[in-house]
Amino acid sequence: QVQLMESGGGLVQPGGSLRLSCVATGSFYSINTMGWYRQAPGQERELVAVITGRGATNYVDSVKGRFTIARDNAKNSVYLQMNSLKPEDTAVYYCNVHIAVTLTTARGYWGQGTQVTVSS
Repeated sequence: QVQLMESGGGLVQPGGSLRLSCVATGSFYSINTMGWYRQAPGQERELVAVITGRGATNYVDSVKGRFTIARDNAKNSVYLQMNSLKPEDTAVYYCNVHIAVTLTTARGYWGQGTQVTVSS
């Protein structure tokens, strides 16, 4: 049973920083692409950042230069460092990890979500 556990959300003032963490636990063969999504009230879930198994990264335009995604393969973890936060970054943030549970079976898993609120 694969599970993703997120942490690091909270309330921060505009211009502040937060670091989100997500760790995958359970039994699996390997971890492929890891990413962070967010969903604000009344809006669709959007991809924020993604990192491949080889470390290539991609970001939505609105966070480029402010957010950094990183992974620690030894800890089965992915992180999102968020700097210069803006009120429009307020959302529930979800990690999404593509995991090969066996040599021939792979699927995506979602974390439970962590609230990030940027407000003065």
